Amino acid sequence: MRSLPPFPSLRRFLDWCAETGQLAPVAEPVALKHQMTAVHRAVLEAGGPVLRFERPVDEAGEQAAMPVVANLFGTAERVTAGLGITPDGIDALGEFLAALRAPEPPSGLRDALSRWPMLKAALATRPKILRRAPVQEVVHKGEAVDLSMIPVQTHWPGDAGPLITWPVVVTRAHGSAADDLSGYNAGVYRAQVIGRDRVILRWLPHRGGAAHHRSWAREGAPMPVAIALGADPATLLSSALPLPENVSELTFAGVLNGTQPRLVPARSVPLMVPADAEIVLEGWASPTETAPEGPFGDHTGYYNAAEPFPVMQVTAVTHRRDPLYLSTYTGRPPDEPSIIGEVFNRLALPTIRAQIPEIRDLWLPPAACSYRMAVIAIDKRYPGQARRVMLALWGMLAQFSYTKLIVVVDADIDPRNWDDIAWALATRMDPARDVMMLERTPMDYLDFASPEPGLAGKMGIDATTKIGAETHRDWGRAMHTAPDDAAFAEALAARIMAGREA
Repeated sequence: MRSLPPFPSLRRFLDWCAETGQLAPVAEPVALKHQMTAVHRAVLEAGGPVLRFERPVDEAGEQAAMPVVANLFGTAERVTAGLGITPDGIDALGEFLAALRAPEPPSGLRDALSRWPMLKAALATRPKILRRAPVQEVVHKGEAVDLSMIPVQTHWPGDAGPLITWPVVVTRAHGSAADDLSGYNAGVYRAQVIGRDRVILRWLPHRGGAAHHRSWAREGAPMPVAIALGADPATLLSSALPLPENVSELTFAGVLNGTQPRLVPARSVPLMVPADAEIVLEGWASPTETAPEGPFGDHTGYYNAAEPFPVMQVTAVTHRRDPLYLSTYTGRPPDEPSIIGEVFNRLALPTIRAQIPEIRDLWLPPAACSYRMAVIAIDKRYPGQARRVMLALWGMLAQFSYTKLIVVVDADIDPRNWDDIAWALATRMDPARDVMMLERTPMDYLDFASPEPGLAGKMGIDATTKIGAETHRDWGRAMHTAPDDAAFAEALAARIMAGREA
C-alpha cells in the first residue's frame, strides 16, 4: 500500500515536508502562552505549512531549551503522507482496515497469496528491540526530572495551565508482561503539567488507557506509563486510529511504515517505548490519587469543566541530544484533529459498508465537531430503509454512539455538498413523517446541550425519495440533462470561457 518512502522518525517526515515546500521555520520569538496557538491557527486556516518555532519563549520572556513543531497534520495531504500514501490511496488503505476487522476467506489461491500476507503482516509484525536508542541519548532521573525544560504551551486564555496535546501514552494491562506488545495500548490522551514531576492523565472511560488503569487500580497498584512526545507520524496516527483490539498500535505503525517498529526498554518503568521519538516521559499512574484536570479549550469550541483524573508521578525523562517538541491545539474546527478526522472518515467507509452494505457514502461535517452529525447516502430499495440504516449506525458501530443527528439521502445526492443536502431536505422530507426522535441515548458528556451528562436525544431525518408504503402520492421525477447534451455543453462552455479570458 505504501507509496511514499518510510518515515521512521518525526525528523525524517519533517525532511520530506521541507523537500516538498511544506515546512516553515519561524525565527522570531513567539510566546508559549496563547500566542503560539494564535499563530498556528491562522496558518492552519490558510492551509499553510508545518511550523518550526525556533525561539519559543515562556512567561518570563526566557527562550525555551528546544524548538516547537506545530501544524504537522494541518492539511489532508500531510495526514495521508503520515500514513505513507497519497490521497488517492485512502480507499485501498480503508479496504485493508476493513479486512483487518473481518477478513473474508480468499476466493482462490491467487487471492490468498495477494491478501493474506498483508493481513498476516498486520497481525504478527515483530518489533525490533534495541539496547540503545536515539530517544535515550540523554536521561534525567529522580531529582533531575524537571518538566519545565519542555516548552509545553498554554493554548487558550481560559486554560488551567500548560497542556501536552500530542502525547502517545503507552500502557499495558495488569498481569501482562512488559515484552508482550499484543497487550499494549497506545493512545493520544492529553496530559496537564501540574509540577516539576507530575502530570494529570485524561482519558475517557471507554478508552484503552482507562481500561488498563482500572486493571491496576483493582489490585491497588500503580500503573507504569510512558508518554512518547514527537513520535513518528505512523505511530501518532496509529494511536488515533480505531484499530481492532487484536492489533497493537505500535506494531501497526510498523506495517504503515513498511519497516519493523523500533522499540527500547524504558529506563525506569517496565515498558517498551518508541526508540525514535524525540522525548519520553516515564512514570507511574496512581491507583487512587486524582487531581482536577482543566478547564481546557476543547474540540467543541468551549471550555470543558475541571474533573478528577489520575495523577502520574514522572520518574524519568529521556530525550535526544537536540530534541524537538511536537505540539498542537484543540478547539472549534478547523483544527488538526478535525482534519485528521476527515481522512479517517474516508478510511472508515469500507468498514462501515461491510456492516451496512447499502451505504454508498458518508460525511461527518468537520464543523459539527467531526462526529456529532452524519450525512449518509444510501442505495434505497425498500420502504423504511433509511430508518433501518440510522438505527444500524447508532447501534452497531460504537464510534457513532455520540452522533446525535443523522440525515439520510439518496445515492444521487452528494453528502458532502450542503446545496445538495438542502435540496434533498426541502423536496424529499416532511417534518411530521420523516423525523425520528430517540430519548436518553449515550452521548459525549462534554456535550453541554445534553439535558443529562452522558445522556441525550438523537434525531434522524429521512431525506430520501419516498417509495411504497412511505407515500400515497405520485412522487416527482428529478430533472437531469441528457449525457450527450451535458458533454457538448461542457466543451462549448469551456471554449467560451477560454475566449473571454483571452
